[in-house]
Amino acid sequence: MNILIKSATVVNANSPLNGKKIDILIEKGVIQKIASCIKNANNYKEISHKDLHVSAGWIDMRANFCDPGYEYKEDLISGLNAAAKGGFTEVITMPDTLPVVDSKSGIEYIINKTKDNIVTVYPTGALSHNCEGKEIAEMYDMHLAGAIAFTDNKHAISNPSLLNRALLYSQSFGGLIMDFPNDKNLFNNGQINEGVISTKLGLKGAPALAEELTVTRSLYLAEYCNAPIHLTNITTKKSVQLIKEAKAKGLKVTADVNSYHLLLNETELETFDSNLKVKPPLRTKDDNKALIKGLKEGTIDAVCSDHNPEDIENKQCEFDNTAFGMINLQTSFAVMNTALTDKVDLTEIIESITSKPRAILKLSQPQLKEGEIANLTLFSPSTEFVLEKNQIVSKSKNSPFIGRTLKGTVIGIVNKNKVKMA
Repeated sequence: MNILIKSATVVNANSPLNGKKIDILIEKGVIQKIASCIKNANNYKEISHKDLHVSAGWIDMRANFCDPGYEYKEDLISGLNAAAKGGFTEVITMPDTLPVVDSKSGIEYIINKTKDNIVTVYPTGALSHNCEGKEIAEMYDMHLAGAIAFTDNKHAISNPSLLNRALLYSQSFGGLIMDFPNDKNLFNNGQINEGVISTKLGLKGAPALAEELTVTRSLYLAEYCNAPIHLTNITTKKSVQLIKEAKAKGLKVTADVNSYHLLLNETELETFDSNLKVKPPLRTKDDNKALIKGLKEGTIDAVCSDHNPEDIENKQCEFDNTAFGMINLQTSFAVMNTALTDKVDLTEIIESITSKPRAILKLSQPQLKEGEIANLTLFSPSTEFVLEKNQIVSKSKNSPFIGRTLKGTVIGIVNKNKVKMA
């Protein structure tokens, strides 16, 4: 794969090239030359755009690809197509498939099936057997097979003793626990955020306390075990404050937020659009502001897509019966960029989907240097577009962003000696 990238503005806070407009010559997947102007002596394919930006390849920390078992919603290949379309060169997959990825063979299945794709997949393993929250799964065997972290995804761990044992055990081999903070009893089949809107619409509310109480518990356990923990799907102002205080105390805690929780709030649900029914639910405008502030201050480390495909039967029904989740890999950058433009610097936005999540997961950081293997995302942060249903490459189409104007487009990705244009 030989290409010449022309007049691209570098977005990388850790690079001396940050903010500079450069040409990049890539031969056989390796960056051969970086300069202000490179002549195309070998007539290589050129990539250019009026607002071309380049960064290290983006990584998404949580995506559901439904494979094995639910391939009618999404499979590994269609999910990776959505990831590439969304600008991601690396994706972390969740384990609650059918069967659950709770053994070495499950990890190997995902790695082997995706190894030739331009997008690199890092599977997580289930924390507990069958994601039931009763017994610790075969974590060490999965770690040896390539599991990047351990989580029961949104099957929240209700037993603090189990989480305590997992935090202690994972330290012996450097494993990372990703915890979804949600008290099942307090959530109690809630449909949307508990508050004025839920009362107005007559829908059962899911209180912020269900998250915040569990955040507190997880932080106490992490402190007790002196273990790292990653809190995922943070949505409330109080949760941000609790994490900020924990970091100030020196706890080994990191956190992520879904891109759509930065842009959308509970008032959107007055339309009863089932694609807006997500777990955890859309919160208040004040929570939006707190999450954005937390990201800017470094309390929130990473932004995720929380890509969650659902078929039409699970989404086009009574709101109480519809499934939680939306697809978002293809739109995640545009969603977060729309929410954060003029609030958070572009370099900080890109850090939340490049260097910071890789640091959490102990992955190598792609370098924009001559002689380095090219792992790049090409994008335009200023270009606006309206998402059309026929543009969606996921099998499922449960996106609330169809017909909406979003800001920020992906032009293409470069990885594994391959290039794919969006």
